[in-house]
Amino acid sequence: MASQRSPSRAAAPDFERPLVTVDVVIFTVLDEQLKVLLVRRPEAATDPFPGRLALPGGFVNVGLDASLADCALRKLGEKTGFSAPYLEQLGSWGSATRDPRGWCATHVYFALVPPPTDSEEMASAASEWIEVNAALRKRLAFDHAEILAAAVERLRGKVEYTSLPAFLLEEPFTLPQLQRTYEIVLGRPMDKSAFRKRMLDAQFLLEAGSIAGDAGRAAMGYRILDRERAAVFPRTFRSVESPASKE
Repeated sequence: MASQRSPSRAAAPDFERPLVTVDVVIFTVLDEQLKVLLVRRPEAATDPFPGRLALPGGFVNVGLDASLADCALRKLGEKTGFSAPYLEQLGSWGSATRDPRGWCATHVYFALVPPPTDSEEMASAASEWIEVNAALRKRLAFDHAEILAAAVERLRGKVEYTSLPAFLLEEPFTLPQLQRTYEIVLGRPMDKSAFRKRMLDAQFLLEAGSIAGDAGRAAMGYRILDRERAAVFPRTFRSVESPASKE
């Protein structure tokens, strides 16, 4: 019988390798505003873009990160303390000029997290939540302004036909709280009866019993049934500017 040998590891290719990073665009709704987490880069002159605001992220650690998603979750935990957010891959950016340290490719995710509470300490004093439109006007490090604009466009586009805003709320939440979160992200009001029907028909919510809603009144609380993926609606939301526009 021929002996079986385990395959040997192939020799590493003999060419210069690019820098590989993962960046995470972290959204929440705080103080009635859609906000993004930005971090202040070190002030040392040896670091690229010293002192400038940037998206949280960093280099892939081959000893810790089994995948790009693992790296994104690690960076998210280091920066915010959240361990189970909604996480979705946004895209990849790479060029010989985006990082002065060398040819660099970054793989970008966006995360949706509930608003931080007073008891949740940020991992770094240099981290701050900034309203997205204000953040888009800032001179961010690297190509992070372009990445942030793409993330905001993706989020607002998908909110039109998915349950993504539910991941921005602390559970349990009420339907009025969920509707207000949609309105904050989209920047426009929504019809109450049509919204309620859309949410309940999609069957992505699980009743969690009565909780204190707006103005302290009791209301049904809900939790997300499947935190791995967002529900997809058959139609986009419509404006409420006129009766003809309601569903």
